[in-house]
Amino acid sequence: MATKVQSFMSSQTIPVEFLVTYLEDVAILQVPARLTVLEAISFKQTCQNLIQADSPPRQIFIDFQNTTFMDSSGLGSLVSNFKNSQEKGIIMTLRHITPQVMAVLNLTGLDQVFPIESLDNLEAIANDNLINTGNYQNNSRKVDSLPQTHPSVASWMKRAIDILGSLVGLVITSIFFIPIAIAIKIDDPGPIFFKQTRCGWMGKRFAIWKFRSMCVDAEAKKSQIKNQVEGAFFKNDHDPRITKVGKLLRRTSLDELPQFWNVLKGEMSLVGTRPPTPDEVERYEVPEWQRLDVKPGMTGEWQVKGRSQVRSFEDVIRLDLQYQKNWSLVYDLKLILKTITILFHKNSGAV
Repeated sequence: MATKVQSFMSSQTIPVEFLVTYLEDVAILQVPARLTVLEAISFKQTCQNLIQADSPPRQIFIDFQNTTFMDSSGLGSLVSNFKNSQEKGIIMTLRHITPQVMAVLNLTGLDQVFPIESLDNLEAIANDNLINTGNYQNNSRKVDSLPQTHPSVASWMKRAIDILGSLVGLVITSIFFIPIAIAIKIDDPGPIFFKQTRCGWMGKRFAIWKFRSMCVDAEAKKSQIKNQVEGAFFKNDHDPRITKVGKLLRRTSLDELPQFWNVLKGEMSLVGTRPPTPDEVERYEVPEWQRLDVKPGMTGEWQVKGRSQVRSFEDVIRLDLQYQKNWSLVYDLKLILKTITILFHKNSGAV
């Protein structure tokens, strides 16, 4: 069978090439050994070139046989490409998944979303009976260790500080629980706690816990509230959904005390990046996924450097990447101390 090979380069400023092989109306895209931000940008553009071609392929196989490292940006480009192919009615299937890539997919639950195929015979993909979109699970491949996307992720000392700090925090939470619970119930009858889905390390979703500071139907009313910031997150300084008690809880950050439970479970850290919501992540461009290379934190750069003054998503990205660049255990401790000193400042409203 005749085979046509073509090489795409997404941009003259990003010298990352992807080999694309054609077998009739099927395209096979070879992913390099590492899929980080630079490769991910090219990867997304290469897939866009295929999808938007005058005669696009019926099916695109993403071949990971050489890939041993994929960070959040790589994962983000994969998610984006999958959505774009679905919109155009093109089947996108992952093949030859390495243990390292499978570990990331398993962590985020995307192994149950992406069609996965493992075909040893390249010629066989021209046979419609062998091309399918069912999820493939290779039990012989054990999920390998997850990628070290940032030094903080592998730091056992940081984890030890998180465990110790969260235990102390939960003791403090138990002391404040009864008066806060009574105040919430009196001010606005309803649940004491507020649970919301957020995205953690590598985009893995988890339930974040807070003391409820808004009216019961706050989520339903969100579309009626003007967003005062630009970009992929929501903020309004005078949000009418916030209750009277909620204003006090937010001003003192007492509403965030239940998050010590998230820290103890390992879903968050005491210090990290701001935990985004899934709808925020859906709006990310590939480079913005880098902020998910570390665990989200109860506090961070955005907390101690004017969290109420953040007015654009670019501000959040800048502060989050600044944290990743400057990270050390000493830096974490400094941010914790700075957070404690500003908790009761009159202008320290939450984001």
